[in-house]
Amino acid sequence: MSVALTKGDTVSLTRLAPGLRALRVGLGWTADAEYDLDASALLCDRSGRILSDRYVVFFNNRTSPDGAVRHLGRIAEGGEGGAAGPGQDRERIEVELDRLPPEVERIVLAVAIYQPERHGQRFDRVREAFVQVTDPVGGAELARFELTDGADGATAVVFGLLHRAGPDWKFRAVGRGYATGLAGIAQEHGLGLAGAPAPTTAAPTPAAPAAPRTTTATPTTAAPTTAAPAQAGPPTGSPTMTCFFDPNHGPGSAVVLWSPQWGVPRQIQSCPACAQRVQTTPPPFYTPQQQGYAQPQGYPQPQGYPQGYPQAQGYPQQGHQGYGTGALIGAGAAGLIGGALLAEAFDDDEPRVVVNEYNEYNEYNNDDDGDFF
Repeated sequence: MSVALTKGDTVSLTRLAPGLRALRVGLGWTADAEYDLDASALLCDRSGRILSDRYVVFFNNRTSPDGAVRHLGRIAEGGEGGAAGPGQDRERIEVELDRLPPEVERIVLAVAIYQPERHGQRFDRVREAFVQVTDPVGGAELARFELTDGADGATAVVFGLLHRAGPDWKFRAVGRGYATGLAGIAQEHGLGLAGAPAPTTAAPTPAAPAAPRTTTATPTTAAPTTAAPAQAGPPTGSPTMTCFFDPNHGPGSAVVLWSPQWGVPRQIQSCPACAQRVQTTPPPFYTPQQQGYAQPQGYPQPQGYPQGYPQAQGYPQQGHQGYGTGALIGAGAAGLIGGALLAEAFDDDEPRVVVNEYNEYNEYNNDDDGDFF
């Protein structure tokens, strides 16, 4: 059963002939004797781009690289022109579907006039053009398309298109003319030809001179970087100041977070060796390093003072109630020290002497050179 197609129609060949493994495409026309027409098959990928110039099958390249598509040449006898009668194939192309590489998904079937510009020939004088697809096993015709219009002024015409659709192969009636010959058809499918069908090895075209370099270049887009969160700066002071509490610790400072008993926690500079707070004013406003002051529980009672006066020889011991002068002096000194400590504890604004309250949180090890920044 043959299906007659009109321009733009598509038919599934494998549905017409289940188990179809090969196709024979016959292309025919009627023209004056001086006309020389040639049929071609352009093997393309899914996007419609020709795989390479070796996949353009025509009279000067009779077989595709895989051997799946073969140009069988002219069929009619009696000369190069139109000696054959109407309805007879002029040229045939055979396709073995099983041998086609998977990247070949379209086969463009075209007919072009040889050297049309030299002879001033166009498809206006070509009549009764057609394309038919047959099953080579038995010779049954599956589909036929007869061109009736659309070729005026053209020097090449795409008669039809074979294309893969999953496991099926379909045929589409195209009938589109090109005034630029076979070269225009090839160029539209991603391949440049020097002219009508000719040997595939053409003289190389000299490369166009490279455009002069300019100093303006498209800036490259760098990967976005995440800026580090801003941190509060450490208190003012010299980072190379020697530790006030023990000069042997050398210069340098480390930033730690100080949480006073009253006030807002803030960053301060401390000695990296002993974690004591570094005084931001020059000496002598410092005290030697201490293990920490005991929390006052009232005034400390002096220890070790003798009770009463030494016993005079020969005189009876007299009892003595109260403290001596030395004890009173010691108690007074202790009171002054305790008062200074209490005043320092309640002073949260840049104390000149600060007792470190966070030795156990020191994250820095002792470094001889003291260079932490």
